[in-house]
Amino acid sequence: MTESKSRAVVLVHDRDPDLGYRNIGTLVPELRGRGYQLDVHSFDYGLGTEPPPLDGAAMVVVMGSPDAAYDESPWITPEIEYLESAIELDVPILGVCFGGQLLARVLGGSVAKSRYPEHGFTEIETAEPALEGPWMEYHGDTFVAPETATVIARNGAGQQAFAHGPHLGLQFHPEIDPDVFESWADAWVRDHIEQDEELVEEITQDLKTGAAAARARCSALLDAWIAGDLAKRIGG
Repeated sequence: MTESKSRAVVLVHDRDPDLGYRNIGTLVPELRGRGYQLDVHSFDYGLGTEPPPLDGAAMVVVMGSPDAAYDESPWITPEIEYLESAIELDVPILGVCFGGQLLARVLGGSVAKSRYPEHGFTEIETAEPALEGPWMEYHGDTFVAPETATVIARNGAGQQAFAHGPHLGLQFHPEIDPDVFESWADAWVRDHIEQDEELVEEITQDLKTGAAAARARCSALLDAWIAGDLAKRIGG
């Protein structure tokens, strides 16, 4: 990526702007620590407002969402058009969970309900050192990367990461920290979405002891993606 570009566009999706920002998690300090200014926008609660200009953007980071990437919600179409514009302008896109699914859809892949929903820290299979987990999973949908992409991580539940030129789609959450998970829990309470209480408590405890290691994995993954190392190794 061009070093002179220091603006990172981050797309969030929770209908509460505060919760949406909290969902960015450790990517906030990790990106800022690398000199990037965050330009946060939501096509969901910000429908009808002008999105950040892509001219001069170093990247677009697409975060998770309680909605499905195969839905036809009013805000999904303009977000897809925005990502298509980023691709045309060669602005690298990092897709996280819903973001990875939407990126797969935009590039010609597919998204569907998963036969194997994943919750909690999960191991994946990869030859890329920067992708070695375990990674936080919390999803009921799954993507199939387009044929033009290279799948670089998977497990028994499905594809976990793909690269397409400078773009990287992830099924997992590298940004996870205790506050991110708490923001999800706040949204579940607000939206009356029942969760397995024992599972929620187990993940809460895992994050208390594993947050530092999770952030270190996020940092290594971000470094590899920003440097273009993943694209270079797979010939992207």
